[in-house]
Amino acid sequence: MDTAPVGPDAFAERWTGVLVSTGYVALDRATLVGRVRGLTDVVYAALAAPEPDTAAVEKVGTALVELSLTGAATLAASVRLFGELLSGPHLPALQGALTSGFVAAQQERIFRDQEAIRRAALEARRGVEAALLASEARFRAMFTQAAIGIVITDAVGTLLEVNSAFAAMFGYPEAELVGMSAADLRFPDEPAAMREPFAEMVAGERDHYRMERLLKRADGTGLWVDQSVSLVRDENGAPRFMVGMMEDITERHSLEERLRHQANHDPLTGLGNRALFSERLAAAFALGEENRVGVCYLDLDGFKVINDSLGHDVGDELLVAVAARLDALVTAPNRLVARMGGDEFVVLVEQSTGRDELVDLAERILAALAEPVSIGGHRLSVSASIGVVERPVAGTSPAETMRDADVTLYWAKADGKNRWADYDPDRNAREVARFTLSARMPAAVESEEFYVDYQPIVRLADGSLVGVEALVRWAHPEFGRLGPDQFIGLAEETGLIVPIGRWVLREAAGQARRWRDAYGCRAPRVSVNLAARQTEEPTLVADVGTILAAADIPANAIQLELTESAIMETTGKPLAALHGLADLGVRIAIDDFGTGYSNLAYLRHLPVHAIKLAGSFMEGLRGIPAADPADSQIVTSLVSLAHVLGLEVIAEGVEEPQQADRLGAIGCDSAQGWLYAKPGPPEEIERWLDATADVTAGR
Repeated sequence: MDTAPVGPDAFAERWTGVLVSTGYVALDRATLVGRVRGLTDVVYAALAAPEPDTAAVEKVGTALVELSLTGAATLAASVRLFGELLSGPHLPALQGALTSGFVAAQQERIFRDQEAIRRAALEARRGVEAALLASEARFRAMFTQAAIGIVITDAVGTLLEVNSAFAAMFGYPEAELVGMSAADLRFPDEPAAMREPFAEMVAGERDHYRMERLLKRADGTGLWVDQSVSLVRDENGAPRFMVGMMEDITERHSLEERLRHQANHDPLTGLGNRALFSERLAAAFALGEENRVGVCYLDLDGFKVINDSLGHDVGDELLVAVAARLDALVTAPNRLVARMGGDEFVVLVEQSTGRDELVDLAERILAALAEPVSIGGHRLSVSASIGVVERPVAGTSPAETMRDADVTLYWAKADGKNRWADYDPDRNAREVARFTLSARMPAAVESEEFYVDYQPIVRLADGSLVGVEALVRWAHPEFGRLGPDQFIGLAEETGLIVPIGRWVLREAAGQARRWRDAYGCRAPRVSVNLAARQTEEPTLVADVGTILAAADIPANAIQLELTESAIMETTGKPLAALHGLADLGVRIAIDDFGTGYSNLAYLRHLPVHAIKLAGSFMEGLRGIPAADPADSQIVTSLVSLAHVLGLEVIAEGVEEPQQADRLGAIGCDSAQGWLYAKPGPPEEIERWLDATADVTAGR
């Protein structure tokens, strides 16, 4: 939980002083302190929340504008006060939220002023002489007294009239601005795309545009403005005047840049941090499949000994010295060096030329780090272990690249340190999958390293929870949390899927019992995956019956899922096992339906109760223009055929509301996917059930 060095009362008093010194509020001091104390409570609550409540802090920024505290100095001073008196990882996000809310409220206020001016101008043109004079008077008062810059140009952008705020903003006398072209105020090398809205307005193709852009002051310095321009047409509809309103946002833009820099850079070394590295790595993958990327992931050898023996201050200075050497060595176009945390650094080569470039870079890094460093009277030598990954972006992802770099770094340390190791997929497959995972897997069941997450299955007709899918996870003591894709295949190859599958079914049945005790008939049906290898076990039916009896739940409370390819190949004993399970009352479902070679004529003779449409079909059901009519037609046909056979249809991989709406319209019965929830612990399902009960009780 985040903390703050000062209490809310002291903070409110300091904040009130800042507001009074940077603006004027028509309230007495005691009343203003009370108002500010309320805003302080919102900020402290957001600071202490597990996740930053930026929406609440944005309203604090809005409240400042509503108090008529609209000056840039008020915002800058408030943000500085936050940084001085508050602390915690949420602080940058809350500073940004305060700025965002303040600016949004200020912009809304400006927009209302602009609309008033525009209406006044139109009234002046359309009204009778008396109305024209009155409108002109109102417009003139607003024009001259407005705190924001206002300019009127002719139809091609020649400045006809400016107010004093506009002239002060750009540093010109008002008389000198009249007759200038709007093009004279552009900043050099402005992108051509920024000029397109203006050209469209000159051509009469646009009536309004709004943007933030960099313009040029009289002294040549940059001026960031929030610019809003409206077109005034003559009685024939042709462009006649343009009215522009501009707010100086230079200070706010500089503040945002500083906050952005703080969010993306390591405060100790000044290098990019994990967030910046992840952003640049993702951008490198987005350049195109023909691009190549390279990563050198390095960890200092023996840094903990230096930290523990000489102190953290010396350790920090050593990290700064290492960072400086890496920065000097690596800095070049398309390269980035970042600190990932602790004594880990990473170098990204965004458009690598091949493995040789990364190997040469790794060797030069080792050579540069080998030179001793003098810190606090100590002459320290440091080495590093480096994991090298170089590959085309096609066929992989940023997450996989960093995972492989991490594994390769582990190899370099295991091979003796002070060296680099190149990624070898064969070695990775052998060492990680075969020797480590398979050796650990038998004991993992006994030591309760496996656990089960549950993902909701929701009825599309009313959004109610009708079931959950039990999904096994492995909390591996060395490699951390492993998804089923990282060990289920190996378990099937080694035959360990049988005891694991039996354990998962036992856990799921026990959880189903607990939900029935707590929620009665509202308890969800639990789906459990059944591997093809399990159907070959002669004791499968007996094992399932024993587990159901031990949990004291009806057989139809459990649904066993087999993949389409597995269930369509069942013959002999496996087919007899399926019939035996169905005779017990257990429901059978086909998982990933549509990805194999469905023989519907054969399907009708199998003891199947439901099919689960493969998530790949959901891509084609996204909102227009991403929708694929072929996928929609396939899903429609599959749902129709399944219903003819009396089967329930469940859609997997639903991530967007448009997909759920289209599935409901097609007639699909239920759905699961990230739209509703990611797989999680039983408590997440119980919160869902409790919320549903609350809604029902409130009706």
